[in-house]
Order: sequence, then structure tokens, then C-alpha cells
Amino acid sequence: MTYALQILTAFLGSFGFSILFNIRRSKLLIASLGGAFAWSIYLVLGTVLPSETVRYFFAAVFVTVYAEVFARIAKTPTTSFLVSGIIPLVPGSALYNTMKFALNEDWSAFGETAIYTVQLAMAIAAGIMVVSSLIHIVTGGFQHLKAYFKKR
Repeated sequence: MTYALQILTAFLGSFGFSILFNIRRSKLLIASLGGAFAWSIYLVLGTVLPSETVRYFFAAVFVTVYAEVFARIAKTPTTSFLVSGIIPLVPGSALYNTMKFALNEDWSAFGETAIYTVQLAMAIAAGIMVVSSLIHIVTGGFQHLKAYFKKR
């Protein structure tokens, strides 16, 4: 599948989930572009980084930064853009294969794919946590500074 088709599919998948999550019409494009950009980052990093887990991590970092920035611009909760943007990164085929091997009682293949799936999920979660934590530290720090100077 060509990169352009993959990016279009990521956009459409994010768009569909944005509708499912009742994101307002004025914000649908922003939420959908987040998913397309996240998948684009994943694909571009594939030319440089051989590890899929690392690519998932950096794509999650990117989409979280994207969601935080546009949430402040659009005055909307970050999750509106983050959840839709993360959708293309969800390791659906890995989850499917893990369950298929479990149902077929192929325990060695199940163990390998389960570990792989958990690694991908943890990379996504870690990318989100790193950016969200840094944003909250920085914005919380500014609030403390503002309160400090307001007292004086």
C-alpha cells in the first residue's frame, strides 16, 4: 500500500472516530488531521528507525503535542484531539493475531505476539504520558509564578 493511501486511510479512520466521539463539526478536520499526521510521522520514521516500538513512541509523542497545541487554540479538551489522533496507531492486527493464536492454542506464537502487542501499547502510552506530564509541569509552573508575582 502506498504511503499516500495509508495516510488517507488514517485520516478517514480518525474522521470516523471523531464523528463517533461527537466532536463538533468545526473541529472535525483538526482531529482527523492529527491521525493522518501521526501515521505520517510513523511512516517517515520507518526510513530512519528500524524499531517499530520506537516509531510508535515518537508518533504518540507527536500526536500528543499536536493535541495539546490545538486544544489550547480551539479551547477544547485535549482528549478531543488526542483520542482521534491515536486511532491509526492502535495495533489492531497485533491484537487480532494475539487472540487468534490464543484461540488456536498456539502458545509459543501467542506469547511472542502478546509481548509485541504490549510493547506497542506501552510505547503509545509512554509517548502520551511524557508529553502530558511535561505540559502539566510547565503550565503548573507558570501558574505558580503568576500567583507568586500577584502576591507582591
